[in-house]
Amino acid sequence: MTNELSHLSEAGELRMVDVSDKDPTARRAQAESTVLLATETADLLFEGALPKGDALATVRLAGVMAAKYTSQLIPLCHPLPLESVTVEVERVSEGARITATVSTTAKTGVEMEAMSAASVAALALYDMVKGVERGVTIENVRLLHKSGGRSGVYEYKRL
Repeated sequence: MTNELSHLSEAGELRMVDVSDKDPTARRAQAESTVLLATETADLLFEGALPKGDALATVRLAGVMAAKYTSQLIPLCHPLPLESVTVEVERVSEGARITATVSTTAKTGVEMEAMSAASVAALALYDMVKGVERGVTIENVRLLHKSGGRSGVYEYKRL
């Protein structure tokens, strides 16, 4: 782990990192979020029986859109030409797990795009189920994997 803060100039001012001297490489990142739901709510979600309609399609679309708009949401992120964004929603014992995978060939990574996708997809899921359950909890938004670039491969290690 480096102690250098790349988003600060020598004078301590915020800046966008200069990537002009970097070579484009294949980049991939995967992130997840967990949405805690009551069993009855999860049943409605995965049966496609929620009052608002096709929640799973809405959640996936919200995640894709979030990845595409990350540089407009996070001030120091570079706009990237995304080549692939997938958002998957799977049922787990506590509700739903959302996994977002993003890839590109660029001068900087797509970790923030994957994290944005997983986060906004979870918010969209909340919006789709709030009419039947208000006590929904979103947790464990985290980077699972990243590859490409100088820093190499990162894999999240569960404790």
